[in-house]
Amino acid sequence: MKMSTVFTIIFCTVSLLVNLTTFAAGIHQDLTAKAAKLKPYQQRAFQDEVFYFVLPDRFNNGNLSNDLGAAENDSKRALSHGGFDKRQKGMYHGGDLAGLTEKLPYLDNMGITAIWLTPVLRNQAMQSGTSGYHGYWILDFTEIDPHLGSNADLKYFIDQAHQRNIKVFFDIITNHTADVIKYKECHGEDGLGWLIEEEGEDCPFKSVADLANGNVYTPIIPKGNETLKTPLWLNDTEVYHNQGDSNWVGESSIRGDFAGLDDLDTNSENVINGMIDIYKAIIDEFKPDGFRIDTVKHVNTEFWQVFSPALMAHAKSLGIENFFMFGEVYSFDAKELSSFTTKAKLPSVLDFALQGAIRGVLVEQKGTIELTNLFAQDHFYQTSHKNIENTNANQLVNFTGNHDMGRFAYLLKQSKYNYSEREQIQRNLLAHAMIYFSRGVPVIYYGDEQGFVGDGGDQDSRQDMMPSNVDSYNDDDLLATDKTTADNNFDTRHLFYQTFAKYADLYQQYPALRFGLQTTVYSENTPGIFAIQRAYTAAGKKQTLIVVFNSSTQEKPLDVLTKVQTETLVYQSVQTDKNILAPLSFAIYLLQ
Repeated sequence: MKMSTVFTIIFCTVSLLVNLTTFAAGIHQDLTAKAAKLKPYQQRAFQDEVFYFVLPDRFNNGNLSNDLGAAENDSKRALSHGGFDKRQKGMYHGGDLAGLTEKLPYLDNMGITAIWLTPVLRNQAMQSGTSGYHGYWILDFTEIDPHLGSNADLKYFIDQAHQRNIKVFFDIITNHTADVIKYKECHGEDGLGWLIEEEGEDCPFKSVADLANGNVYTPIIPKGNETLKTPLWLNDTEVYHNQGDSNWVGESSIRGDFAGLDDLDTNSENVINGMIDIYKAIIDEFKPDGFRIDTVKHVNTEFWQVFSPALMAHAKSLGIENFFMFGEVYSFDAKELSSFTTKAKLPSVLDFALQGAIRGVLVEQKGTIELTNLFAQDHFYQTSHKNIENTNANQLVNFTGNHDMGRFAYLLKQSKYNYSEREQIQRNLLAHAMIYFSRGVPVIYYGDEQGFVGDGGDQDSRQDMMPSNVDSYNDDDLLATDKTTADNNFDTRHLFYQTFAKYADLYQQYPALRFGLQTTVYSENTPGIFAIQRAYTAAGKKQTLIVVFNSSTQEKPLDVLTKVQTETLVYQSVQTDKNILAPLSFAIYLLQ
């Protein structure tokens, strides 16, 4: 629809189009603790949070004595010692909970209100020639990995975060454990045949039909490894599927080993109850504010239908009223994603579909109608479950990139459009504005606020914030800075850090940006304007905002909108004439 209007612009910021140095100086603000100004963390709804997703091993080394993991007097030293090599991207680099605790002011001043840690439980230190620095190879579900610290260190970190009014979320796993179980048919009578080949031998997936016909694998635990896992019931091969490596299709996606990791039989009542008990105990001991759940789509729905309500109810019984969980469902299909908040009864999921739409608009130069088409499906998420009230799309978890797919900056660098560094910066900032101000809860992937780029996903997107010794990290051209990852990268004056801090201020200042009903006002079939309205009523007072994004490299006249004739301009990312939205910029308007 085409409509005419005149925007009354009463406020503007320094233009990025002048130059980056001027822009960075223009938005510089006094860095003071932000979370303390918000509601107490115990009272905050999930939509009130701004998340920071961090791999502790790659962040900051606060205790050099634990770099090698388990100490000599550790009874489990053999399984969780070693793997430290700062030169190799697949090894431990020394970051730990003590280092993360030291940097709480850095996160607080950026407007972070919730920290999501990759798994911190005790891992198998080495597996298939690489280390468990990332935390996803758990052997002991009761203790913190000694490379990161101790249970006491984690409690201290949580206490210090809570004193700053910052929440802490744990990344948890129910789908699998570390790779201990071998198959006689693939690895020999002793289960050690995998050591013969550098990369091991494949164990193709055996379907249920294969099993019914007697075509089975014989699970075997190599001698000396029979009791590696804690709790003890995890050492029983009967609680695993034992069907070989997943090929990620159909049945194997649920029942297959995830890259060799021992796949738990989550159909089993013993496994369901055992996993509930494990994470009830974690809540009892550490009192986290919530969980992010790994590999959700690789677990049967019936498991989540029992697990999710049980954990939510348990947390509430301990007085953690706003305990919350969100799952990783690696899918760009909104219908599939929403099935895990409705049918599977999870409170929320990571919004891969939004990440895909933003990528389409800002990396691939698709029309902004891509966003309209996605948001038209938000109604799929509307539901209500016991212990999880009024679940909706505002509780989806937004991100631009992550530790698996890579950073948004990398996607831009690899684009066929050969974006200049200036345009990479502009598109990166606009992508983050979309995750703050469209709908849902924003997540900053650690290092993005320092202009990190990377060479791809997985290990190539897990750079060090502390000075790095990895050559493939240090040769990156970071955005909006002269530094490299060989430097200490906690620069509070970095353009991205300062901008994200401003985004957080706006997000917290206007409830409609966190809770408002979202309606698309305008979009285009080509790069250009995307406008949404956010309306929210509380205590009899209504707040209505219009957020307008321009994904085009051209100035765009705003005469296509009519609802903003008398608005107050709340924020404009780039200075323009009153009737114009600058290229790759956005503005927020408050309706009178």
